[in-house]
Amino acid sequence: MSPAVITLIFLAFAVVMFVTEKIPLGLTSMIVCVGLVLTGVLDVNAAFKGFINSNVILFVAMFIVGGALFETGMANEIGGIVTKFAKTERSLIIAIMLIVGLMSGVLSNTGTAAVLIPVVIGISAKSGFKRSRLLMPLVFAAAMGGNLSLIGAPGNMIAQTTLEPVGLKFGFFEYAIVGLPILIVGILFYATVGHKLLPNHDVKDDDSVFDEQRDFSKVPKWKKILSLVILILTLLAMIFEDQIGVKLAVSGCVGAILLILTRVISEKEAIKSIDMKTIFLFGGTLSLAEALDKSGAGKMIADAVIGLLGANPSPLILTFVVFILCCVMTNFMSNTATTALMAPICLSIAQGMGADPRAVLMACVIGGSCAYATPIGMPANTMVVGAGNYTFMDYVKAGLPLIVIATIVSMIILPIAFPFFP
Repeated sequence: MSPAVITLIFLAFAVVMFVTEKIPLGLTSMIVCVGLVLTGVLDVNAAFKGFINSNVILFVAMFIVGGALFETGMANEIGGIVTKFAKTERSLIIAIMLIVGLMSGVLSNTGTAAVLIPVVIGISAKSGFKRSRLLMPLVFAAAMGGNLSLIGAPGNMIAQTTLEPVGLKFGFFEYAIVGLPILIVGILFYATVGHKLLPNHDVKDDDSVFDEQRDFSKVPKWKKILSLVILILTLLAMIFEDQIGVKLAVSGCVGAILLILTRVISEKEAIKSIDMKTIFLFGGTLSLAEALDKSGAGKMIADAVIGLLGANPSPLILTFVVFILCCVMTNFMSNTATTALMAPICLSIAQGMGADPRAVLMACVIGGSCAYATPIGMPANTMVVGAGNYTFMDYVKAGLPLIVIATIVSMIILPIAFPFFP
């Protein structure tokens, strides 16, 4: 049996287990990770390198930075300020999604979500609204916001790099032609009809850093202030990542280290704030993304779908199929991997048709960002699984309609903004 076929079997197993949750999500991802090694699809280093992936390091660091904000009660105080202006759950959702979406347009999606998750949990505790209703809109907005600028998400730069050899490119804010309408419609959706689709779970965290019943009155004021200062400095370091030459994960680690050294948070509290379910789920699942890439299984899926279109497909149909294919793939692979895999294929097909490839590449990028329907579609989704007490089906129910919305908006705007035969 070829490595590609074995990988597809493990992919099918993961999908079934993630949907049914007969076994814990983290355990499923570890079974896949170990299974890919035992079957020879990946070597040990390739299979487990996800656990030292920079995003996993960022998770750990930001769990500590965020945990300190909550541990000192500062997140609750910030939440109190926000809830003065947003009195209802719907108005809170609008405010959170708008702030996160705009920030994510010029920051890392993962970094933005990581910084604001503890703030939103604080808002939840202060307002009395369930965090499971607020955290999912937050991570969805982070993904949508990534389509507002060239630097909003790695996939955007991959598409740009793919276009450059043929003398084409996207402007810095050209992604926002499609991305901004999707963000606006997405916010309106969850503030109205989609509000009913958001999970409504009670979260019991009696032993965790997110215990909502704690009394923070005895926490020294300097600890609260310092936890916020370090959070802001960490955020600024992430914003100016390129200018200062320090990667996101390293900035997060510096923030976490400073919090422990200054005794704002103890080592025990720092360790307790790390959600290991997230680490095992994300780190283990990265092995599947690696196998899809290395074994050629991902390319097999892409080629098979596009091959069904025939020799001379309609540009509009091609764009639609590329969009949907990227939507499906990105919910089980990273959006970066999805775009890297699909962009060269899209370019060659568009060139073969004599069409401007920018519409197809834009469809590839936007579709590749629609990782709303699974907890493993993007790092931010995974980060809130434990905090929101979410199940796999929670993401499916709340995220699939957003994919439909993104598809409709894109199919209307793309042919107008990026004509196939200008």
